[in-house]
Amino acid sequence: MQLWKCGHACVRFERAGSVLVIDPGSLTEPEAMRDADAVLVTHEHFDHFSESCLRSAAADRPALEVWTVPAVAQVLSDLGDRVHTVCDGDRFQAAGFEVRAYVGVHVPVHPDLPPVENAGFLVEGHVFHPGDTLTVPGVPVDTLLVPVQGSWTHLSATIDWVREVRPRRAVAIHDSGLSAIGHAILDGYLGANGPGIGTAYSRMEPRIAMEIPLQRGPLPVGRPA
Repeated sequence: MQLWKCGHACVRFERAGSVLVIDPGSLTEPEAMRDADAVLVTHEHFDHFSESCLRSAAADRPALEVWTVPAVAQVLSDLGDRVHTVCDGDRFQAAGFEVRAYVGVHVPVHPDLPPVENAGFLVEGHVFHPGDTLTVPGVPVDTLLVPVQGSWTHLSATIDWVREVRPRRAVAIHDSGLSAIGHAILDGYLGANGPGIGTAYSRMEPRIAMEIPLQRGPLPVGRPA
């Protein structure tokens, strides 16, 4: 299958004519939703969920379905049974893709702000999109989508999280707030010259697909020196 980064935290999967999109928010490129068959929304924050974007796509694609947390499902309740609420551990098919949900709580931004429910999604047992959490799936992960910048992120915690998940590769998302200098700094810490995350780190270029083979190989062992 192919994986595309579509701005900030949004990614798009394509396989055999089917399209699955995760987190089309207000910072998402418009073409992300083109011909989408299903959408997964991790939580209600504007950079992950755009009501207008989803409603426009739902109007254009009468068969489009959405899987998400209760807060988002309530906003879209008038779409009826096209919207599905997920619970922790749920397994389902979305546009023909196998998905497992990991529901927890958004990493706190500040104690004065109310907690927000968040669903991470493991697609085809290979690619994990955590939303705004540092959830450890507890199963082998080939491609880990890593939120690298935000009001809630902390570099040390991010490094330790990637080490614990032990993916084959780590790919940056949640990064629209970074300048070129900010990217270069994070590349230094998360790349081969940093303290070591235990796997290869990369950034996806817009409009260039990453191929995700669905056969498993050996997972990385240990950490780079």
